[in-house]
Amino acid sequence: MIEAWWLLLLVPAVGTLGWFMGRRASERRGGARLSRLSATYFRGLNYLLNEQQDKAIEVFLQIAERDRETLETQFTLGTLFRRRGEVDRAIRLHQSVISRPGLSDEQKTRAILALGEDYMRAGLLDRAETLFTDLVKLGAAAPQALRHLMSIYQAERDWQQAIDHARRYEQATGEPMGRLIAQFECELAEKARLQNDLAAAREHLGRANAADANSVRAALLEGQLELAAGNDLAAIRAYERAARQDIEFLPEVLAPLLAACDRAGDPARARSFLLEMVERYPGVSPALALCRRLEQEAGPKAALDFLRNHLRERPSIRGEAALIELALRTEGEDPRGLLLTLREINEQLIVRSPGYRCQGCGFGARAHHWQCPSCKQWATIKPLPHVAVE
Repeated sequence: MIEAWWLLLLVPAVGTLGWFMGRRASERRGGARLSRLSATYFRGLNYLLNEQQDKAIEVFLQIAERDRETLETQFTLGTLFRRRGEVDRAIRLHQSVISRPGLSDEQKTRAILALGEDYMRAGLLDRAETLFTDLVKLGAAAPQALRHLMSIYQAERDWQQAIDHARRYEQATGEPMGRLIAQFECELAEKARLQNDLAAAREHLGRANAADANSVRAALLEGQLELAAGNDLAAIRAYERAARQDIEFLPEVLAPLLAACDRAGDPARARSFLLEMVERYPGVSPALALCRRLEQEAGPKAALDFLRNHLRERPSIRGEAALIELALRTEGEDPRGLLLTLREINEQLIVRSPGYRCQGCGFGARAHHWQCPSCKQWATIKPLPHVAVE
């Protein structure tokens, strides 16, 4: 299929081609010529919009044969060739356009950009890099060339070049590139860490934080560095920052942070962090970690009461399994009370879980719909096997 973004770029170009061809036809040969070209153009456009690329290429080749001076036809054909994987044909076509005499600077720049994109598609990154670098030196089409160069340097894992060109792109366009630069700096920090060059790793992390003050990756890497150096307090601060910057990364943080708190002899800080995360994190992981600490510090009864109350508000299967295990370790626990709690938790799980799912897009629903609210297909939503019939 032709992606929507690609059509949005291609159709205006083809539209311009149609207008230009019609105008040239009208000026040169009158209405009959205009009628033939317009009919051919609209037939090709119709094939393109209906994702019939083979037929569209045939039509645009006919247009190119009738009027070899029209560059728009060549650019459209080149894009179609590249899009369908005929990169060699696209390369030859754009090379022939570049060699034409009398091209304007804008036309030559456009052709060089297209040829560079052909080389990228063919995996000839060194040739593409040469073309885009020359364009940047000339100041022509710098933003597009810089963006392509960033892609090339990422593919080659040349992170310093990627950083330099990201900064130049930001200067040229005003588009913030801090988050991307922070990722590149983290790649360099990770490389230095694996080479046991901790000083260089810290330097790159400092630059990553300067580029993106909310870089979760930089905070996680900093925690790893400090743990390796035996700096538990610094590691705790880094991991706490990572969790607060993006709560969804809590599973990556929890185990090393709690271990560092234990080594630092600071259980109060671990407990305070877990209480905060229990309130903020939608999953059960921090509650289970806090439950284990409560069992160690205050006994299984206190842990059982905490977990029971938590699961009544936020039921989960993992939490339910932990509750059963904890109850088995708690002396004097009333089996009937435990069963009532488990029934309450299960009722909430059943109510909150979808009873129906769309076979097309995976949309989950609690009630049946003949038309899926998400993908709009008909008769694709069906009952899930776990749904009990009353």
